[in-house]
Amino acid sequence: MSRAEVEHEVDLDLEAGVDTLAEPGVAAGTVAGSDDGRPALQVSIVLPIHNEEGHLEAEVARIRASMEVSGLTWEIVAVDDHSTDASLAILRRLSDADPRVRAVAHRRNLGSGGARRTATRLARGEVVVWTDVDMTYPNDRIPELVASLEGYDQVVGARTSEEGTKKALRVPAKWVIRRLAQYLAQEEIPDLNSGFRAFRREAGAPYLDRLPNGFSCVTTMTMSFLTDGMSVGYVPIEYAAREGESKFHWYRDTRRYLLQVVRMILSYEPLRVFMPVGLLLLALGLGKLGFDVVTKDFRIAINTLLILFAALQVISIGLLADLVVRVTKPAVRDPTDVG
Repeated sequence: MSRAEVEHEVDLDLEAGVDTLAEPGVAAGTVAGSDDGRPALQVSIVLPIHNEEGHLEAEVARIRASMEVSGLTWEIVAVDDHSTDASLAILRRLSDADPRVRAVAHRRNLGSGGARRTATRLARGEVVVWTDVDMTYPNDRIPELVASLEGYDQVVGARTSEEGTKKALRVPAKWVIRRLAQYLAQEEIPDLNSGFRAFRREAGAPYLDRLPNGFSCVTTMTMSFLTDGMSVGYVPIEYAAREGESKFHWYRDTRRYLLQVVRMILSYEPLRVFMPVGLLLLALGLGKLGFDVVTKDFRIAINTLLILFAALQVISIGLLADLVVRVTKPAVRDPTDVG
C-alpha cells in the first residue's frame, strides 16, 4: 500500500473513531498480494456488530464455510460498534486465527450505518457484501448473491417474509415507505431495506458519505443507485427469526426511514413533492375563484387570493429546487448491457 493510501486510511480511522486491529503476519501499512499494496481480492464481506456474542462465532463460521467452497478470494471486515459484551474479544480471537477476518473497533457507538460505512471504506475486494450476524439472513448464500451481480451494479436479497418484532406496526409502515420510494424511483422495489446485498466497491464508494448512521443506511444505498440510473437486481431470500436482542426501535427507526426517503426525494426529484401539492392548491384556488365570481358578483375573497398565491409559491420553489438539482447532479449512467 502506498504512503498516500496508508495516510488516507489513518485519516478515516481518526475521523470515524475506530481502532483497527493488526492482522497476523502483516506489517502495519502493508498488504501482500499486489504491486500497489492491495490484494487481488474478489469479495469483502462487511459485518456490523453490536452485542452479538451469543451467535457471532457461529455466524462467522457459516460464512467462512460457504466462502471456502466458492472458489472466490475473500475477506471479512467486521466492525464492533462499541459492544458492551464479549463481541470484540471474540472478534480478536477470530482475527488471530484467520488473517482473512479483519477486525475493527469503534470507540463509540455509531449505529449500523456507521459500522457499514467504516467497513466499506476499509474493504479491499472488488465486490462488497453487506449482511448481518444475527442469523436472520442466509449467509451461506453469499457466493450465490455475488454470482447474481453479473450484469448489475447492486443486487439486493429481497425477503419473502417478515420475521421482525412488532410485525403489526412494521409491515404497514414499511409498505408506506416502500411506496414512497417507488414513487421516487419510478420502478418496482421488492425490498427497500434489506440488509443482505452485494455491490461493486467502485460503484458504491461515492455514496458512502451519504449514509446515515442508523438502519436507514440500506434504504439510502438502494435509492442512491436507483436514482442515479444504476442497475439494481433482486434475489428472493428467506428471512429467519433473529437471534439475540433486536436493536431496531419500531417508532424511532421507522421515522428515520421515512425522513430519509423524503430527503432523497427532495434531493433527486423535488418536483415529485412540490408539484402535486402546488397543483392541488392551484385547483382549489381556481375552484374557489369560480365560486366567488358566480356567487359574489365578481368580488374575489381574500382567502381565494391567498390559496392562489400559496400555489404559485409552492410551484416556484419546486421549479427552483429542481433546477438546482439538475445543475449539481452528476452524470447519470445508462444501465445498458454491452457485449
